[in-house]
Amino acid sequence: MNELQDLYRELILDHSRSPRHFGKLADATHTAEGINPLCGDKLRLYLRVADDDVIADAAFEGSGCAISVASASLLTEIVIGKTRDHALEFFQAVTRHLTAPNANTTVDIDLGKIRALDGVREFPTRVKCATLPWHALNSAFKKQAAPVSTE
Repeated sequence: MNELQDLYRELILDHSRSPRHFGKLADATHTAEGINPLCGDKLRLYLRVADDDVIADAAFEGSGCAISVASASLLTEIVIGKTRDHALEFFQAVTRHLTAPNANTTVDIDLGKIRALDGVREFPTRVKCATLPWHALNSAFKKQAAPVSTE
C-alpha cells in the first residue's frame, strides 16, 4: 500500500511541477473561471469543442496549490478526445468519488490516474482544491459567466 501511495504522491508532484496543457487556449469555445478563496487557488479552464461535440483541446492557466494544479492537469489529459457528455460523466464521477466515496452511483467510469487524488478525502479543505477544476469544467459547459467556487 505504501508503494502505491508513493506512486500517487509522485504523480501529483509531477503534474504540479510540470502541468500538462498549461496556458491559454486562443481558440477556445468554452471557458470558465474557478476560485477557491480559502486556499487561494485560481484557474481558468479553456476547452475547444468541435462540431461533433468532442473536446478537441483543453488547457488551463492560473495558480494554486499542488493539488489543484495537478487535478487541472489531469483533467485536461482526460477530457481531450471525449465527448461533452462523457466529460460531464467524469465530472460527476470524480466529484462524487472525492466527496462521497461510498455513495452509490450509476456512472461506471475508470478513474485511472485520478485515483492519485484519493488521499485528499481525509482532508475536506483539500477536497475543494482537487474538485475545483472539475467544477470549472461543468461551469464551462453551462456557459456560466460568474466564477465557480468550491466554498
